[in-house]
Amino acid sequence: MNFAELNAIFLAIAALIFAIALWRSKRRYLVGVAVTISILVLVVLTVIFDNVMIASGLFDYGGQTLNGLRIGLAPIEDFAYPIGGALLLSGLWMLFTRREAP
Repeated sequence: MNFAELNAIFLAIAALIFAIALWRSKRRYLVGVAVTISILVLVVLTVIFDNVMIASGLFDYGGQTLNGLRIGLAPIEDFAYPIGGALLLSGLWMLFTRREAP
């Protein structure tokens, strides 16, 4: 299994949980905007810090499990984690907290 396949499974589960939570929410627009902004910030931070860490030699990826697309030095597969994390954690937060008052 390569990183793209693993990421697809993780992102599908995270997106499903977020979609269910968003469907139950009365503040869909507000939640959607907040999560979108969070994802954008996390992706920008991932670009910056992954490139710094890879350039400084802290870690590297074996090329056999990557698809080859990169943003700077960071493989595209690395961006699934902040996106999936934001979706999954936001979705779980909404599902496990009390629903908004009508």
